Amino acid sequence: MAAPKKGRRPAGGQSRPGRALALILIAMVALTGGMFWSGHTTPRLGIDLAGGTSITLKAKAEPGQESAVNETNMNTAVGIIERRVNGLGVSEAEVQTQGAENIIVNIPRGTNEKQAREQVGTTAQLYFRPVLGVTAAAPQPAPSATGSASPKPSASSGAKVGEKSATPTATASTQGRALTEALKAPSPTPTATASSSAKPKATGTPQATPKPDAATAALEQKFTSLNCLDAKSRAAAGQGVKPTDPTVACGKNAVGQWEKYLLGPAEVDGKDVDNARAGLDQRTGQWIVDMEFTDGGSKKFQSITSKLSQQTEPQNQFAIVLDGEVVSAPRVQTTLSASAQISGSFNQQSAQDLGNILSYGALPLSFQTQSVDTVTAALGGDQLQAGLIAGAIGLALVIIYLVVYYRGLSLIAILSLAVSALLTYVLMALLGPAIGFALNLPAVCGAIVAIGITADSFIVYFERIRDELREGRTLRPAVERAWPRARRTILVSDFVSFLAAAVLFIVTVGKVQGFAFTLGLTTLLDIVVVFLFTKPVMTLLARTKFFGNGHAWSGLDPKRLGAQPPLRRTRRAHAPVDAKEA
Repeated sequence: MAAPKKGRRPAGGQSRPGRALALILIAMVALTGGMFWSGHTTPRLGIDLAGGTSITLKAKAEPGQESAVNETNMNTAVGIIERRVNGLGVSEAEVQTQGAENIIVNIPRGTNEKQAREQVGTTAQLYFRPVLGVTAAAPQPAPSATGSASPKPSASSGAKVGEKSATPTATASTQGRALTEALKAPSPTPTATASSSAKPKATGTPQATPKPDAATAALEQKFTSLNCLDAKSRAAAGQGVKPTDPTVACGKNAVGQWEKYLLGPAEVDGKDVDNARAGLDQRTGQWIVDMEFTDGGSKKFQSITSKLSQQTEPQNQFAIVLDGEVVSAPRVQTTLSASAQISGSFNQQSAQDLGNILSYGALPLSFQTQSVDTVTAALGGDQLQAGLIAGAIGLALVIIYLVVYYRGLSLIAILSLAVSALLTYVLMALLGPAIGFALNLPAVCGAIVAIGITADSFIVYFERIRDELREGRTLRPAVERAWPRARRTILVSDFVSFLAAAVLFIVTVGKVQGFAFTLGLTTLLDIVVVFLFTKPVMTLLARTKFFGNGHAWSGLDPKRLGAQPPLRRTRRAHAPVDAKEA
């Protein structure tokens, strides 16, 4: 019977607390080392703390499609805009709906903030239109005087499909004849229209030109009056134009000069693009953009490129039109289908911009920018300072309460809070570049609330130990016997807190998710700290004279706790019986 008693552990006992302390120490050193190795030693800040830009977009329905502004399309647009912005590396941007027609985009200040603002502004649908004609928007001023509102790829980007010439390639009269033939084509399909509009007879004499009808005359007048040097004129050019109608647009050539385009009906739209990405051509060392189409898009693209490849310049070009502006107009050299490669005068930035536009440009709605506001970090900084002061006051009150009520035990609680704070900070710094976590004001509030949750776990354990002491046990067995009951209560309490944080994170959007994420993270850390630090440290300190003998300032003095030894009374009551039997 002696052997089993020798190997028996106390109830709920932890035979080697040093293992748990070594484990959490290794984790802390590894995480801290990873933080310094990555170079991200501070958490990413959200727009309310770091400042940035807040953009308000209002949905616009195309003529005859007023019912398109609905919840489904708005949610789809939010997802596409979010992916478009995140494609630039601005993963902490917030995109959410406001009301039935507005979308709010918050972009924190950062290295890609400018590019993100520009791509958020290009929110119209994406179309591939055949070029009927192009001419310079003379007179051409210096590029600095007419800079584009966004650094989009120049319209002169070539393709495999090649680079188009920067000189005018068609006169207005030639373009008018081509447009007249396009409108008079018997087939209403875009393919038939584009094909007929590019026939060589468009270069005939003006006397052979059919008399334009009212629609053609109106479009010719629109082309003549289009002023590509004026931003308002460029924006108004494509407003109210259906995809099945020809239109006019502006774009920049390889040297940054504006040109006017006559464009046929849309042959392919952005929804037909499956993927687009920038890369380096291994043969030439130049930047290119690879496009891949869906099954339906492949058939459309094959049909239009088959016709365009047989035409002469500029009718062998197709224009990539976004937000009513030509962002690229490559020439077609051969018939293409499921994939295509656009090459030409690209640099890395312009190739990546065009790749993002092609990948994420297929919005179900058009949007108008209502406001673009620069958010300074001053207000958020003041609020953060106030929140930190409030958190410091709360933490100080908690520490004062622990010192007054628990005395020596407060040392364990303070050390546990310090370990929890260190782990929280390091994880926030690492999660910024890893998953795009950004620390905002609600997240700071979640961290402050976590102080109370963590302190509550210590109090539960301390009170269980003191209950065991009141029942007459000494400290070392009291520490081990109190742990199973305290552990059960701590797990149930933290599970409820984590469940609430998870539900809040799932059903909310925007900044509230920061509060929920931080609350859930600190709740998990509370379990780690209590199991791997607080309990082992308590086990070790119970072996010291200061705590083990119940010093008056240890917080575990049996006299101050009103301990009564019922186990000793029981042994005295049975002593005569044992003596008589002896």
